[in-house]
This record gives sequence, structure tokens and C-alpha cells, in this order.
Amino acid sequence: MKQSSNAIRFFFIGIIFLGIFTISCSKSDESVVVEPQSQSELMLGTVCRITIYDNPTHEAFADSFARIADIEARMSLHLDTSEIAAVNASAGKGPVQVSEDTFRVVERSLEAAALSGGAFDPTVGPLVTAWDIGGDNPRKPPQSEIDRLLPLIGYDRVVLNEEQLTIELLDAGMMLDLGGIAKGYAADEAAKVLLSHGVQKAIINLGGNVLTMGTRVDGTPWRIGIQNPDEERGGHVMIVGLEEKALVTSGPYERFLELDGVVYHHILDTKTGYPVLTEITSASIITSESFMADALSTAIYSLGLEKGKAMIEAMEGVEAVFMYDDNKLSVTSGLKNGTIDYTISNTAFTIVE
Repeated sequence: MKQSSNAIRFFFIGIIFLGIFTISCSKSDESVVVEPQSQSELMLGTVCRITIYDNPTHEAFADSFARIADIEARMSLHLDTSEIAAVNASAGKGPVQVSEDTFRVVERSLEAAALSGGAFDPTVGPLVTAWDIGGDNPRKPPQSEIDRLLPLIGYDRVVLNEEQLTIELLDAGMMLDLGGIAKGYAADEAAKVLLSHGVQKAIINLGGNVLTMGTRVDGTPWRIGIQNPDEERGGHVMIVGLEEKALVTSGPYERFLELDGVVYHHILDTKTGYPVLTEITSASIITSESFMADALSTAIYSLGLEKGKAMIEAMEGVEAVFMYDDNKLSVTSGLKNGTIDYTISNTAFTIVE
């Protein structure tokens, strides 16, 4: 049995290789020298890195990481003391009051579930726990166990009470798992903290969920590379220019279990109970809010190229990049028409309409 679950290793391999080609001075004024400062913490099951390019202070870093830690403490599936653990423990028994943080994340996750027809579903928790890919005890559950768990998956059986800030899972055995959206929310919240400390130029990278603040020091967009899923050490396929945008990628190479020569990845099909089967090798979302980018990247990977692309094209302010068989790329209209600048950095890949 072989499992890829080491969070620190995957930070360097990355969901997204951070191809940030940041220069230390403006081309028009070489006397302006910027010394970026970075700090990293192990949180949310991965390495979280914040790099500040202007006004870095101890307080800005400390308060940002404290905010991320607070979100993890409330929303982790794996902490017995979290609010999500309390909701799951009360499944079938009644509502549980939670913080506004947790309530809003669950609320938005249900919106993403409805939008994607359940391709993204926060009630996937029973399957996630059974497979435990990325955890300490990865395994392939027997078919009988999967058959027993599938009826517990259903975002329509989550009841929210906004006035009371309560969450109720209607059926015993149901479990919420916010792993597909909480990192995005944490990135957005960390950015708010940085702004409160006067930071205008920064990059927040939560295990490959990348959120850019402002521009590079020369006023141009940040240049972020999208990881080649077939390479282990940061080889990128495309470089996109981002300003005040998030870039989040989902793919089967993030976490996986190899058993008897078969690779099982961590993105689970809520209809079959097994890892999603799709022609897509990588699906990236670009939008202004890391929160929804996180959920949408999982959704479009699960939906496949045709349905996933159609869903994103119908949304305003959201773009996507799909990699699929034989080094093909497909991009949505915002990249086609130049709204978002990009460069193909690996000539083995070609864009197909």
C-alpha cells in the first residue's frame, strides 16, 4: 500500500505550483527595492504560507495565522472539539448552534452543492471517513460498506436556521466535511486581516489554494503557474496574470492511495462512492473569492469537461482552466478573450476549443 498524504511534501509539489515570478524592483525605477517576508505554519492539514511584499509586521502575520487557526478549530472534521464534530455527533438528533463562521461556510457549501447538482456535496463526510485517503488509515472500503453509506449523502437533508445559527443533519450517520471549502474561506479571512494591518500586496498560499492581494511591486499582475499534474516538482503548464484573484486547482494527484497497482484518488463521486472517473487531469478556478473557488474546482472536476465548463460559462466573474487527456487544455471565455492574461509555458500542451 502506498499513500500520498504528507502535507509538507504536497506543499512543495502543490495543487498549484506557485510560479510567482516576482521581481524585486520596478523596471521603471530600479532604486525601489522590496524585500518580501514570508512565514509558514502547518494548519488545515497542509502548510499555509503568507508572503507580504509591503508593510510586513509581526502582528500582521500573527493575527492572520490566528484567524486561520480559529477557522480550523471550528470546522475540522478531524477535531473532536470542533463545531462540525458537534453537528455530526448530533445527526438525526436535532439542531446544533454554531458560530457565524461555521454557519456561513455550511450555507455557502450548500449553495455550491445545489449549483453543481451535488457534484460538490459537504455531506460526503461518511465516504471521506471510510476511505480516509490523506489520513492515517487509508483503505478501500468493501462494496457493502459503500452501499450502506451512500444513502447518507444528501445536501438536501441539511437544515439551516439563520436566526438561531443552527445546523441540523436529519439522518443519523450523516456527516459534514468542509475540507473542500474551508481553506478557501480561511484564505479570504486571512486577506481581511492583512488589509486591517495596512497590507496591500501579498500572496496567501494555503496548501496550493492561492489568493493574490494587489499587484506586484512594479504594478503588474502576479504571475502564477498552474501545476503540470504529471510532474512532481513544480513544472507548470500555464502562467496566468492575477490581480486580486484566487486560483484554486483540483486534481487526482493531490492525495491518493495505491493498492494492488490501482490508484484511488481523494475526490469521491457522491453517486457511486468511489473516486470520480473523468477525462480531466486538472481543473482550476480563477475568481475574486477563494471561498467559492475552492468548492467550484472540486465541482467542475467531478462534473467533467463538458458539464463543468458549461457551469462556469454561466457564472459571472468566474473562469476555469481544464487539463485533460493527451496534454489538451480547455479554457473559458475570459481567458479566450484576454480578460485574464495567460501564457502556455509548456509547449507539449495545446488549447483545444
